[in-house]
Amino acid sequence: MRASIEVADIFRAAGPAYRAAHAGHLSLHQLKVMSAIEHCRTAALGGHVEACEDCGQCRIAYNSCRNRHCPKCQGAAARTWLAERKADLLPVGYFHVVFTLPAEVADIAFHNKALIYDLLFKVASETILTIAADPKHLGARIGITAVLHTWGSALTHHPHVHMIVPGGGIAPDGSRWISSRPAFLLPVRVLGKLFRRLFLTRLVALHEAGRLAFFGSMAHLAERQAFVRYLSPVRKKRWVVYAKAPFAGPEAVLAYLSRYTHRVAISNRRLIALDENSVTFRYKDYRRAGADRQQVMMLGPDEFIRRFLLHVLPRGFHRIRHYGLLAGSARKTSLARARELLNVAAPSEDDNSVEPTDVRPPCSCCGGRMIIIETFERWRQPRGPPDTTTTNRENSP
Repeated sequence: MRASIEVADIFRAAGPAYRAAHAGHLSLHQLKVMSAIEHCRTAALGGHVEACEDCGQCRIAYNSCRNRHCPKCQGAAARTWLAERKADLLPVGYFHVVFTLPAEVADIAFHNKALIYDLLFKVASETILTIAADPKHLGARIGITAVLHTWGSALTHHPHVHMIVPGGGIAPDGSRWISSRPAFLLPVRVLGKLFRRLFLTRLVALHEAGRLAFFGSMAHLAERQAFVRYLSPVRKKRWVVYAKAPFAGPEAVLAYLSRYTHRVAISNRRLIALDENSVTFRYKDYRRAGADRQQVMMLGPDEFIRRFLLHVLPRGFHRIRHYGLLAGSARKTSLARARELLNVAAPSEDDNSVEPTDVRPPCSCCGGRMIIIETFERWRQPRGPPDTTTTNRENSP
């Protein structure tokens, strides 16, 4: 069912004025994202007419934009991705680990997104793989699925990486499976210290190589001494690494991943109201506890669009990555060995079967099967309107 208010509604209402007011300051990629979201599931992208085989009920289904930043297009993408990842799950507990950049480094990332986001992935994964391999801790090769988030609940710039990690790994010699303690994976303070050291060392190397850019109030950081002074207090801060108790089982992992893998900035269901002067939405204030954590925020449409566009990823950037046992080149071999050591069978072909291509919702009138009776091109409408009230379908091809 269509949400009462969508991000697309905000872009359609305030987008033209926002583009005009910020002409020359928006990248081509940001403009394309705005256009894709505005036109998603409208006549601008074409579509088709469906009819029920039993009662003849008709409805129009407009095509999706398929942009990875569009809230309406991520449900189908997440389901497809999760079906492919189902075969990777092992019958062990899984931990949720989060690596977060301090605010000072996040400000540098704002001007150098591709470089710093990539560095965040590399350093976070190296940190947890290194500590896990240390015999003083786990002493095993582990697997990691990592997902980049760049936002806080209020759409502020807050880059961090979520990791899903199985509770154990394969011994260095490959002879046995080493399980973690029931409710403990690795010491977060040790992870935080290594994460800080590795990240700052490589950040300074990027600066010395002249690969970082600085603008506005941060332009002075292009000078080496100013950059070193800027990072001095960051070296003394505790870098937060969060580790959550393990999930109940593989099914819980899939349910959790479905909320994290393909989400960008904000979902439509968090939007409450829209008018000429404001956008109202729900958010979580993590400084509060209990029921008070759920709060409501009101922003001007221009400010809402500005915050949303903060999270448009660099073109071609991969925001879901796999490391260790789950790295692409060795994934199948490593998982097969892990199952052998755990004495469990590999998933059957039936478990990995692809969902049927016909995912059209049934007829809203009688529940019958819907078939396509007409298609129409971009910016065109059907030759004749359906006999009954038409609705947009949430999962059009």
